[in-house]
Amino acid sequence: MKKRSLKELLDTLKGSRAVLLVLALGLLLLLLPRSNASAASGAATAADRAQTRNAATGDELTASGIPYATECERLAALLSAIEGVGKAEVLLSGSGAVVVCEGAERANVRLAVTEAVALYTGLGSDRVLVMKLEHNLNMREAG
Repeated sequence: MKKRSLKELLDTLKGSRAVLLVLALGLLLLLLPRSNASAASGAATAADRAQTRNAATGDELTASGIPYATECERLAALLSAIEGVGKAEVLLSGSGAVVVCEGAERANVRLAVTEAVALYTGLGSDRVLVMKLEHNLNMREAG
């Protein structure tokens, strides 16, 4: 197969307006912002979790019927098992998640935590905040 230079290829395409139109439309579509339907549906899922309550105890329940506090503890335990995370605390709301963990100073740990929380909760990664845990502040002991 004969190799063509870019200039020769462009000269060949100049005669075909339809091809150029398709290429221009393709480039335009690439430049348009994409809708983030998955993040919107994830936020709705998290909001649904926070709105369900146990009739007997009044505790907030997740969509699967698990108490909200238990869900946060389960997620914190899962995150703590990820290499480099260390101790983790989790706060979930209808619109986002905050994770405070020992290993948050490392970018690879923040990425792993963000991906795990997004997958677990259905939230978009832009709705997950990962911060460094200070050893002199323990959320469980403060409350």
